[in-house]
Amino acid sequence: MDRSSFEKPVTILTGLGTPTRIESAAEAYALLADWPRASRTAAHDIAAKACRAAMDGEIDAETARATFVAFARRNDLLASQTSSTVAGGPLADWARSQRVNAPA
Repeated sequence: MDRSSFEKPVTILTGLGTPTRIESAAEAYALLADWPRASRTAAHDIAAKACRAAMDGEIDAETARATFVAFARRNDLLASQTSSTVAGGPLADWARSQRVNAPA
C-alpha cells in the first residue's frame, strides 16, 4: 500500500450512475483533473491540491480523502452507503421468504 492510499475507499457514482471505488489520492486526483473546467469550484481546487500534496508526501492520505469526500458530497457524487446493506439485509431476507412462501 503506497502512502497515498486511503484507509477506506470512497465510492462515487460516475457516468450513468455506475459505482466507482476511489482508493487513493492518485485516483481522486485523476478524476479531479478530468473534471470540466467550467464546473470547477473552490471545493474542487482544495481537493485537487490536497490529493496532489498527498501524492507528494506533504500531507497524509486521510486528509486528502476528507477533502475529496467534501468535493464529492457537494457535487452529489457519493454513492449511498445503505445500498449494500439493503441488498443483503432485512429487505432481501423478506423478499426471499416471499418467493419461498408464494403459492405455486
